Amino acid sequence: MATFYTELALFGVGRLAFAVLQKRGSLVGAMESSPQDVNRTDREPRLGLWDAVSLVIGIVVGTSIFRTSPLVFQNVGSAWQGLAAWALGGGLSLVGALCYAELATTYSRSGGDYEYLTQAYGRWAGFVFGWAQLVAVWTASVGTMAYTFGDYGVRLWELQETATVWLAAAAVIGVALVNAAGVVAGKWTQNLLTLAKVLGLVGVVAAGLSAVEFGDTERISEIAPLIAPQENTALRSVATGDRAQLLPPFEGGELPPIASFGLAMVFVLYAYGGWNDAAFVAAEVRNRRRNLPLALLGGVAGVTVIYLAMNAAYLAALGFAGLKQSMTPAFDAVAIAVGPREAQLVSVLVMISALGAINGMIFTGSRVFAVFGADHRLFGWLNRGGPQGAPWAAIAAQSAVTLAMVFGVGTEGGRGAIDAAFRTFGMSAIPWDEYYGGFETLLAATAPVFWALFLAVGIGLMVLRRRNPKRERPFSVPLYPLPPLVFCATCLFMLYSSLDYARELAVLGAAPVVAGLVIYALSRKRPM
Repeated sequence: MATFYTELALFGVGRLAFAVLQKRGSLVGAMESSPQDVNRTDREPRLGLWDAVSLVIGIVVGTSIFRTSPLVFQNVGSAWQGLAAWALGGGLSLVGALCYAELATTYSRSGGDYEYLTQAYGRWAGFVFGWAQLVAVWTASVGTMAYTFGDYGVRLWELQETATVWLAAAAVIGVALVNAAGVVAGKWTQNLLTLAKVLGLVGVVAAGLSAVEFGDTERISEIAPLIAPQENTALRSVATGDRAQLLPPFEGGELPPIASFGLAMVFVLYAYGGWNDAAFVAAEVRNRRRNLPLALLGGVAGVTVIYLAMNAAYLAALGFAGLKQSMTPAFDAVAIAVGPREAQLVSVLVMISALGAINGMIFTGSRVFAVFGADHRLFGWLNRGGPQGAPWAAIAAQSAVTLAMVFGVGTEGGRGAIDAAFRTFGMSAIPWDEYYGGFETLLAATAPVFWALFLAVGIGLMVLRRRNPKRERPFSVPLYPLPPLVFCATCLFMLYSSLDYARELAVLGAAPVVAGLVIYALSRKRPM
């Protein structure tokens, strides 16, 4: 529990820092006047439709598409079945987006899931959500993206492995400072990073598809020596002199076992995670009754198109067997088309993509924590910001916890200290290697909590429909109650899968939830 207790200590430091900053009266250029309530209702919304769509695409299309595809295709029987899994993931996400479009337009305060859980179940549910996101779930996701940024930076610039955590920390601090400068700075940073990301992905797709015609045997054998020549689409086109098909023909084979396809869907839905985050900033979106549903649905549709195009490009360049064996499909596809040296640009693209996700998560997450602070006096200091509308106290707290994770979970020394703490309490050490490293282990531990809360939101939609049938709903889910039932079934499937994968780690992930319930109960007994 060392990381957990470290985070508790950081809250004490954060509150002390907040008091000092409040007295001194400034933090960065945007905080020159005394701290203000971030959730004031007289603020003019500053986010348009494209800003909200940019948040969805920027957060969802992080780094998963660069590493998840091989895992998906390893668990299906053909290329077409793999593409069907990606399309199904987009369809299920669209169903969820319909549910969130109703919630976001009916309960338009910022906070997203926090607000919906509070409305459906009471203040305790919102408290547990806000607390769990701050000390574990949300900050772990930010830390994972930051660590990926650092990992690719080390490879690109040929640095020592120890530099990974420092690059990750620099990414978190840099993005936090940009967002602390104000809403406008945060949104334009997001728009630019998303634009750069999309252009880069278009380049990868073009390179992958062109590899069918322009790849050469020698280059392919250098890039993917494990891929059998007869199984590689691009190599086959070079060897025969014929233009190969972009995808292997559908042969009508048997579907893979349901368990195997189910595992493929776990990876697919993981890659689609984050599509609901635009709802977290509902109060800051102009004409939200129109723009929020369009942003949620349009963002998910855009991500689905991107994912299908990327996987088609991977298949075109590497073939079905080659994609299953590739550890870096985007790099391999571009290297086959234009060469290994030019393919180093893929590392730059991954770093840009990670930065975009970090910026989007800090931008949206800080709004959740600010609303959390506004509703609960114990964390009231989180609901403070500058005249530019940035919730700098929430940004600082979120970043502090993320940095604690980067250094605590992302380093051997930190993991050793956590294991020592576990042994002190008579528990076995965490099996880091079984889950491919520190942050993968942390994500495995917190995934059941994430999907349980997601499921609670889906059920909450039906609870609120029944409790407040006459409340105005600018957007109503079509074919109700089918979409929320499908959404809840998806969440149940993912909850079961994440529990089956995490096993005993689920206890570690549940610890923040239990702690949140205890803290909430104590805070109710005495004024804070």
